[in-house]
Amino acid sequence: MDAWTAPEGSWASSAANRRSMLGNRSRDTAPELALRSLVHAAGLRYRVAAKPLPGMRRTADMVFRPVRLAVFVDGCFWHGCPEHFVPPKTNPDYWDTKIGRNVQRDRDTDARLAEAGWLVLRFWEHQQPAECADRVVAEVTARRKPAVTSARTR
Repeated sequence: MDAWTAPEGSWASSAANRRSMLGNRSRDTAPELALRSLVHAAGLRYRVAAKPLPGMRRTADMVFRPVRLAVFVDGCFWHGCPEHFVPPKTNPDYWDTKIGRNVQRDRDTDARLAEAGWLVLRFWEHQQPAECADRVVAEVTARRKPAVTSARTR
């Protein structure tokens, strides 16, 4: 049997690894769906996989534009979770660089959004969806402008 050869430009160390990585979702993951379901059930509406700022090439998992709130649900592997990230043994230099760039991009995104007056909430995929949803609902509620009431005088 011939040894597997990666397609040109591929980072995969094996055919099985390539299939596995190609199958990873960039949106609509189970943790995202659980959080979105709870937030929606609480009566909040939001944009999914949307760019918070015009011209920004990055998307947030949930965007509440009227209150300038961006929510990200970060995967433990892809974003270097301090509790659960285990560096791969195969091709470690590639993965150290890749994960490091992801974390750096996350910090840059946070800074750019904060500079534009946005609140960024980041949750890890392992966090309880109900706790994350409670935080999102509380922040959206706190950032909403109070209803203006006017007293009519005659």
